[in-house]
Amino acid sequence: MRADVHQVADGTYLVHGHNTNWVILKDGDAVTLVDTGYPGDRPGLLESLAAVGSSPDAVAAVLITHAHNDHLGSAEYLRAAHGTPVYLHPAEVPHARREFLQQAAIGDVVRNAWRPGVLPWTAHVLRVGGLKSHPVAEPEPFPAEGPFDLPGRPVPVHTPGHTDGHCVYHLPDRGIVISGDALVSGHATSRVKGPQLLLDFFHHEPTRALASLELVGALDGDTLLPGHGPVHRGSVRAAAEQARDRA
Repeated sequence: MRADVHQVADGTYLVHGHNTNWVILKDGDAVTLVDTGYPGDRPGLLESLAAVGSSPDAVAAVLITHAHNDHLGSAEYLRAAHGTPVYLHPAEVPHARREFLQQAAIGDVVRNAWRPGVLPWTAHVLRVGGLKSHPVAEPEPFPAEGPFDLPGRPVPVHTPGHTDGHCVYHLPDRGIVISGDALVSGHATSRVKGPQLLLDFFHHEPTRALASLELVGALDGDTLLPGHGPVHRGSVRAAAEQARDRA
């Protein structure tokens, strides 16, 4: 694949991979990488860093919204090959080590195979290594409450439900919320466009995922960078309310 890199603000890039996104925050030569796509997205991930004038050695840290394979895919590669620290919410650290797995299982997919898009999405997941285990050997809990002393000055906000330790990242100076899978703007299994929640079977606790929309909507911002789907321009609060109404 070729990296599909979109600059959404100064030093801020949303990159579309294989049905999943990651975000590059750039400050001079250094970058913060938020999520890393599927394992099969690695060539595109490296290409996206080059496209913004950076490289793996310049990644100051990887921040993970949650430890699903479509967001964690190259985190261990960057840690092992380049010494890049991988930070997550403390509740998500054992998930990244694969001490447990809070992810849609084969049975969930079978029970939802009747839904439009689920079977093609499943075939895609198999092609890009989405069912293989890619644990991070030494994930680290956040070094502080935030804002982090990293490019973009991201502030983590705990938004449990999709997983126990799911976090969004707020860039208050830029009016941007990096929402991971707490709030998306599209997905291969959805025929709806615009702000929405993923289907319930993707969430570890759907009720908590719905409740976390209130936390996302409380963040000041007018640009949403989701884990799936295109950039969404407009009030983040209104986007969260729209997703709640659609749920």
